[in-house]
Amino acid sequence: MIRTYMGDAETERLLQPLFAEEIDRTTLDNGLVAVVKPDTAAAVVSVQAWVKTGSIHENECLGSGLSHYLEHMLFKGTRKRKGPEISADVQKHGGNMNAYTTFDRTVYYIDIPSEHFQVALDVLADAVFGATLPADEAERERDVILREIDMGLDDPDRTLTQTLFSTAFREHPYRYPVIGYREVFESVTREDLDAYYRTRYLPNNTVLVVAGDIDPDTARDRIQEHFGGFRRRKLSPVLNPFEPEQLARRDAHLYRDVNLSRCSLAFKIPGLFHDDAPGLDILAAALGNGKSSVLWKRLRDGGHLVHDIDAMTWKPGGGGLLGISFTADAEKREAAAEAVMETIETPLKEGFSEGPVKKAVRQALVAEINIRKTVGGQASRLGVSEVVAGDLGFSRAYLGRLARVRPDDLVELGRKYLLPERLTAVSLNPESARPAARKGGAARAVPVHFEERTLGNGARLLFNANPKLPNVHLRLICLGGGNYEPVAKRGLTSLLATLLTRDTAGRSAAEVSEEIESAGGTFSEFCGNNTFGLSLETLRDDFELGLDLLDQAVCHPVFQEDTFRLEKEAQLAALREELDEILYFGMQRLRARFFGRHPLGIEEMGTIETVPGIAIDDLAAHYRKLVVPENVVLSVAGDIDGSGIVDKLGAWLESLPGAPFDRSRPEFAGPSAPGEFTETLSRQQTVVLQGFPDCGVTHPDYVAGEVLDELFSGMSSRLFERVRETLGLAYYVGSGRVSGIGEGMFYLYAGTAPGKAAEVVREMDGELERVRNGGVTPDELDRCRVRLKARKRMRLQSNDARAMLAGLNAAYRLPVNDWLEQDARIDAVTLDTLGEFARRYLKPEQRLALNVGP
Repeated sequence: MIRTYMGDAETERLLQPLFAEEIDRTTLDNGLVAVVKPDTAAAVVSVQAWVKTGSIHENECLGSGLSHYLEHMLFKGTRKRKGPEISADVQKHGGNMNAYTTFDRTVYYIDIPSEHFQVALDVLADAVFGATLPADEAERERDVILREIDMGLDDPDRTLTQTLFSTAFREHPYRYPVIGYREVFESVTREDLDAYYRTRYLPNNTVLVVAGDIDPDTARDRIQEHFGGFRRRKLSPVLNPFEPEQLARRDAHLYRDVNLSRCSLAFKIPGLFHDDAPGLDILAAALGNGKSSVLWKRLRDGGHLVHDIDAMTWKPGGGGLLGISFTADAEKREAAAEAVMETIETPLKEGFSEGPVKKAVRQALVAEINIRKTVGGQASRLGVSEVVAGDLGFSRAYLGRLARVRPDDLVELGRKYLLPERLTAVSLNPESARPAARKGGAARAVPVHFEERTLGNGARLLFNANPKLPNVHLRLICLGGGNYEPVAKRGLTSLLATLLTRDTAGRSAAEVSEEIESAGGTFSEFCGNNTFGLSLETLRDDFELGLDLLDQAVCHPVFQEDTFRLEKEAQLAALREELDEILYFGMQRLRARFFGRHPLGIEEMGTIETVPGIAIDDLAAHYRKLVVPENVVLSVAGDIDGSGIVDKLGAWLESLPGAPFDRSRPEFAGPSAPGEFTETLSRQQTVVLQGFPDCGVTHPDYVAGEVLDELFSGMSSRLFERVRETLGLAYYVGSGRVSGIGEGMFYLYAGTAPGKAAEVVREMDGELERVRNGGVTPDELDRCRVRLKARKRMRLQSNDARAMLAGLNAAYRLPVNDWLEQDARIDAVTLDTLGEFARRYLKPEQRLALNVGP
């Protein structure tokens, strides 16, 4: 008998129905493989076309980014549709369409209400096998991708990843970036693109995955109808060079205009099909997966050498990597890297306990459950199993292989693979740290409905039974953020939220992490402009553990000085890291100029000027002020029927002590200094931003603003079509909202070349004027309505999203099930409503324009 670490018989029972689900796999006569999985929990469907070609299949064009280029081009025109009609067809039926390219595959997917299933099939069949690759669009998209390549140079994490792969792999095409090198990409012709398309985009090289509210027999017929007419064609194998064994350590250390050091230490390991693969997954989890891992406890919580650290495996069919990544202050980077190697060596000498093995298998089980939260996740999982692993039974088989791993196996694998000569060490560091010497279907989804109880002390309990999966999600929400913080201590609420998940009277921070992660659960904090709180999810059988952890966090937190200093420094590090991103930097400067001293002028984490002034006594006082029954909403969703969970939560809430809560907050009179401004940041691109006064989330006009935000966003919006597609002025362009309870900011943004900013601004101004003058067409409005209603439906798929939305509604004193009326409110928005909103809020004289760039 095989001994497993899955847990008790109840855990084994949980696995059975997950893998007993109906999955239909069919191969059409032309070689296309169709995989269909019905799920009637929500009236949506995900349709995904997995073309088995990626950057490692580009033959003589390796390093050119042909696969990624083709991904961009497939939506630019087909035999049946002009380019703009493709996204318009999807969006007017409430769908989302996107694509991505990796080393070994290119995936095109549409998530759409299930009644429009055939629209998704028709669009994907047309795009994947009927693209015309118009020459003018190819040239225009070439400029877009060149800007995307430049954007990658501004992205520290992308730079680090590319450095890792180009250093670790010397022969295999994994060493080339998926997007390609600029100079190689520039040499690609439209003829190269067409030849690659004709030789790789074949039905016998494609897998179509469908998951959602659809009957398998119907789906099979419709797939045959839309995809069966394409001919099977010859497919030549692509033979990639063998990667020779690494014989010595490799290093690559870069120095750029960044605030923190980012480091990756990676070891060569075999691929997915090797017998050692499951054990290497558990080895990585034992070393660095979560806050209870040995690396986190020793280097982050104990040694204070890093701000965050994790370990993971990347192992496609061939060889892969076991990587350990961390961020640290530049002066600590070398010490942290040495500490990683020392920490790895200890368990390889002393051995591992059974705990890490149990935890890793439990986490794998929970991941298998969580991937089923949305139909898109289910389709993606099936695509990986079919295309990457080559077997739809891969997930269950792999869990079984994980269960056979023993603690002694981890020691053996570590000694075999985690060798100094297999190590590749790369880092990206601040320029100031450069060494001196180097200078120079039929079923219908039931509407989601939460029931509500208001307890005697003013606390509110919301609950929704959803037995689809055997888990329970708890979301505790309180009003907080800048409205209730001292001006000089902004970021206080965010730090408080973090500390509530750490030390308590009953457990140390390490014990909290160990217990929740060993159960395969999650326990985290969140903080926004208006609220903060805790999020906790466990399997149903572990609810008692979850409630105990929540009780300790809410009622018995202990603000330890060491933990406080550590988390405050981590918050500062996160702020410094974010400031490396030009769009984030620009948004923070726009908010500060627009809102002035109003709380919305600073994001929820505070600033690098305000956070250092926060003292531990401030946390305690803030906790006593905000965590009181009148300011507590607890929202629970999941498998709660017949278990007494609701009554237990009600009794717990009733027991909470506390003083009255004052909901009053500062008023906002309008932009502190309208006008046009410029700020300098040394980057390859310029970010263009425009901010206008907006209403808050509780105002009746808010939904009209949502429709207008949708009008300016997405690939089929006129703003996108004009600025990006027709004129080629920007890689990204759109709109957004910074929303408070009673006030906000509506903004437009774009990323462009430094010399094109003025043209982008003129286009933005022209689009705003068109809306103010009533120039929006009925078709545009219909598209926005359909998209917003579909997005609401898709957001309500998972327990965590449901609990969050219901809890926010309660905190804002909106109807708890406000989404039930949302469709009607969206439909009530007319062309006149949009024009009136734009004239009332988006006034030119109240505009604050900001350009950030070199």
